[in-house]
Amino acid sequence: MHTETTAEVITLWRDTVQGAEDRCQVRLPEQVESYLVSLLIRYTNQPALANQVIATEFLRATQETDVMRRYSLANVGDQCLLLSGLFPGVAERRQVKVSYFVDIGRSAYADISDTATDLYGSLAIRFVMLMDVLQSVNERQVLLPFEAYEQWEELGSKRALMALRAYGLRG
Repeated sequence: MHTETTAEVITLWRDTVQGAEDRCQVRLPEQVESYLVSLLIRYTNQPALANQVIATEFLRATQETDVMRRYSLANVGDQCLLLSGLFPGVAERRQVKVSYFVDIGRSAYADISDTATDLYGSLAIRFVMLMDVLQSVNERQVLLPFEAYEQWEELGSKRALMALRAYGLRG
């Protein structure tokens, strides 16, 4: 049985994220990229992620105090980022748009940000870019024209705009 070391796991996820960045034609700041890699490592074995009721978790988190509030909101932001990026089909199954997760995730990160330049402020500002990168992790995951239009129109997704151009639908 082969057991990967922590360094190998980090390298694997970093290479995966950087490949996705290349496909999206973006380069994340090092701090944001490192956060995304650590997020992917933390959530690799958490199948219950798709079962969370995000709005309820967000409301509960906003009512916490101090450290627990910050931790809970970061957790909500992380879950929304993963759901919108890696599992956008969850939105469809729940009969909501991907923008639902984006809006809540951005709000959660922004709520615990001290400035627009700290880590959580950067995550809030770059949320759609991070979603695009995560959606690009799976090279076979293709946006259909309607999905691409919706994500471009509502969220300003660069990946969605590239998909629309590939379909010949946007100049």
